[in-house]
Amino acid sequence: MAFGKLTIDWRSTIAAVWRSNRHFLKPITNVDLVNPDNLLGIEEQKEAIFRNTEHFLRGKPASHTLLWGARGGGKSSLIKAVLTRYHTYGLRMIQIPKDDLHLLVDITDEIVDSHYRFIIYCDDLTFEEGRGEYRMLKSTMEGTLEKPPANVLIYASSNLRHMVPERMSDNLATTTIDGEIHPGEVVEDKLSLADRFGLSLSFRPMGKDTYLEIVDTLFKGKVQDTELLHQEALAYAIARGGNSGRTARHFFNHFYSS
Repeated sequence: MAFGKLTIDWRSTIAAVWRSNRHFLKPITNVDLVNPDNLLGIEEQKEAIFRNTEHFLRGKPASHTLLWGARGGGKSSLIKAVLTRYHTYGLRMIQIPKDDLHLLVDITDEIVDSHYRFIIYCDDLTFEEGRGEYRMLKSTMEGTLEKPPANVLIYASSNLRHMVPERMSDNLATTTIDGEIHPGEVVEDKLSLADRFGLSLSFRPMGKDTYLEIVDTLFKGKVQDTELLHQEALAYAIARGGNSGRTARHFFNHFYSS
């Protein structure tokens, strides 16, 4: 497989992104490093993914990780925070679009002999009905004859728990045997991808108090009337469809651009 003429020096490059149109890995020179301390309301998720990453870096058993749930809840930011926290310990990250997951094996072939450890990051991992990319990802993670590289893990985010749309008709083949429910083949196939992720972290809709805490952090030292700020922040969240860290950041930008 051709990766262009570019050879990445992972000593000075901590992250890269796969560019489909030019068919090569592009080093990221301006990495969006998120401070873990700025991620509020997801302490359990932070602890779990940091522990898993530390095991990975130490050569201990570690799991592919799926972060799923509410929009704007901090899933992508948390994966970025992993790189912030551990890149000085030899962690590197490669982001790949879901439409190019069939190239995952070729990409890992390029890094399997590296002494660095890599997280392959796929954001917004959902698949359309009738398309087979999710089967490619399944086989890449566990289903091939070749043993997966020990220095590679997959971290993915999704708004859906099972990543593949589910229909009522999928349940028509469900049967009951000796009092136990057995899903049909279609359901089993769709659930099997999520099962490949040994660690699954859920992100619930954010409460008002956590949302306002994030707002206060963003505006710290910048405003005097906190009560008025909270009123405007809550009104903005209602207009945007709910509380989230993303909404808080958008409110911050809106506040200073208006």
